Amino acid sequence: MLDPASSLALAEQVAETARQLGVDSALIGAAALAVHRYTRGTEDIDLAVAVDPHRELVALEKAFASCGLRTRLRLPDDEDPLGGVLTVWTSVDEEDEPADVVEVVNFHNPGRLVRTPARTAIARAQSLPDSPLRCVTIEDLVAFKLYAGGLMDHADIVQLLTRNPAADVDVIRSVATPFDRGGILEGLIDQARSIGARRR
Repeated sequence: MLDPASSLALAEQVAETARQLGVDSALIGAAALAVHRYTRGTEDIDLAVAVDPHRELVALEKAFASCGLRTRLRLPDDEDPLGGVLTVWTSVDEEDEPADVVEVVNFHNPGRLVRTPARTAIARAQSLPDSPLRCVTIEDLVAFKLYAGGLMDHADIVQLLTRNPAADVDVIRSVATPFDRGGILEGLIDQARSIGARRR
C-alpha cells in the first residue's frame, strides 16, 4: 500500500514538471476514484497523458531523472493499447522494489491509432484545490474504465455511480458509450441504482 502523503507530493512534482514541458496530465485510476468519493486500496497514483512516446515521453523521463527521481520507461509496440508507461519513484521497499509509485500512462500510440478517452478527458480535467494536479470528470473516468475493460474496472464504475447519485447519467452515457465495447454500461448503471435504493 502506498503512503498517500509522499505519493501525492510526488504526483504533484511529476504533474508540475510535465506542465513545464508543455505536457498536460490528469489523475485517473484509484486516485481519481477517491476524488469522486470512492476510496479503495491502490499501489500507485496514475496520471494520464496523450503524447508521442518517442519524443515527449522520453523527454519526460529525462526531465524527471534530472530532478533526482528514479524512472523506468516502457515504450509501446504497434500492438500495445497504450502509448507507453513511465514509472516514477523516489524510495524502495524492503525488497528493493519501487515504493510510492507514480505511473504516467500514455494513451497515444502512433503505431496503433485507436480512439481513447484521453485527449478530451485531459483537456477538461478539473483542477484540485491548492495543487498542480487535475482530475478527470466522473463521465470521463467511466469512459476510461470502460476502455480498460477489466472486471475490477466494471466494479469501480458501479461503486463510483453508487457514491455519486446526483451524477448526470445522460452525460455519462454520451461521453462513455463510445468506449462501451461490451455493451455493459446500462447494466452497470442499473446495478448502481439498485445498490443506492437498498441503502436508502
